[in-house]
Amino acid sequence: MEKTGRHPCYSYEAHHRYARMHLPVAPQCNISCNYCNRKFDCLHESRPGVTSEILTPDAALKKFVLVRKKIESLSVVGIAGPGDALANWENTRHTIQLVRQADPEIIFCLSTNGLMLPHHALELTGLGVKHVTVTVNCTDPVIGGKIYRHVHYSGHKYAGAAGAEILIRQQMAGIKILVGQGVLVKVNIVMIKGVNDLHIPEIAKELKGLGVFITNIMPLIPARGSVFENYPGTSPAELNKMRSMCQVDLRQMYHCKQCRADAIGLLGNDRSSEFRVEAGEKGASGLGTGRQARAV
Repeated sequence: MEKTGRHPCYSYEAHHRYARMHLPVAPQCNISCNYCNRKFDCLHESRPGVTSEILTPDAALKKFVLVRKKIESLSVVGIAGPGDALANWENTRHTIQLVRQADPEIIFCLSTNGLMLPHHALELTGLGVKHVTVTVNCTDPVIGGKIYRHVHYSGHKYAGAAGAEILIRQQMAGIKILVGQGVLVKVNIVMIKGVNDLHIPEIAKELKGLGVFITNIMPLIPARGSVFENYPGTSPAELNKMRSMCQVDLRQMYHCKQCRADAIGLLGNDRSSEFRVEAGEKGASGLGTGRQARAV
């Protein structure tokens, strides 16, 4: 309760009372997902990975200070892309340090695909991060080969199942380290009909064995321009049936709104548009990534 009571993504009760903000300081990504549509500045689209700006750590601090003054219920600051937080480690680390200095009581969390998690897990805990979300769409590399086009790791590019195998290994190792350090780990799973949907209960069982706190099974958003653009979406009934099946093994999140990478406010009331101009200085422009699985 101490760790979840003020975190709207980890507690259903908290999401009615406490606000969060995402700081979009991580534009680069190290994997390529078939549900991903790389986009920058899409003001009218509400899905994870979409952002209207990329901030430097200093600009992120200014924005945090501004939002904290105007939203009294702000309890959580997260980094959810628009790429991968750990693929932009210097920006991520510096942002955490700056915000932590400004407000030692704020809850800090981040979202990651987990590829670099074993390399940074201990440093994250040293920075006081107690909530981490990892997107795990499969534990079978063959299925992963249908979801991930390629993975960039240690200077090499691995395609299909070979890349998925590396990613899965890194995810499991990183989650194990975090849980061992007392971090509450939430796992996001994108439910893709005909690809990984029948595999999801098996994923939940494996995650239970690792000590994961909660899973968030999310519907596929068939993003225009992505490989899965024409794949069928997942109905609320199908989604909740899957969540009920997995509830036997792991606590389930039912209130996810699949937020933008620059979301601000209560989960059901995104106020990010109020702060885009007021925030002032922006970071270097460039392509962000419409990575659906970056919900925090």
